[in-house]
Amino acid sequence: MSDRSSAIKKMANSGNAGDHIRAIADQLRQETSLQIKATSRILGAAAQISENHDRLIDQVVEMVEEDLERYTQSTTTEPLTIEQLQQQFKTLKQAKLHFGIKANTWASLADKLNRQATVSIPNQTSVFQRLDTIELELQTVRTDLSKALKILTLILEKVS
Repeated sequence: MSDRSSAIKKMANSGNAGDHIRAIADQLRQETSLQIKATSRILGAAAQISENHDRLIDQVVEMVEEDLERYTQSTTTEPLTIEQLQQQFKTLKQAKLHFGIKANTWASLADKLNRQATVSIPNQTSVFQRLDTIELELQTVRTDLSKALKILTLILEKVS
């Protein structure tokens, strides 16, 4: 205790005690400001990571739903007839645009659609490509999360 009291007396006697206290207060303000900025960056990164994660989950769900819909349509539908197509669409041009198929007659359009419907296995290469893209994005999200956690750890070490 005598060491502390003598240090306080020396600071008081030197006349610089006020300056020293102001310097400490200024340093505390700067450190607090730095911590606030770092925390806001971490929270921003966490929000971005959360948005990316939600977006990726939505993409996977959408992809699975599309594939399931294609699979159920191809396995449960009866062959299309020319009459069904003509009732559904006013012109051959509208039907071709709707299905994205080139055909010169209603019969060739129905034939091409029925051939597509007999394929019960979805296009696996496109599925795998989409999954690879999603996996790469997930790796990016993991990297961002790892960086945010490192920053948070550094901040916690400095605060402690």
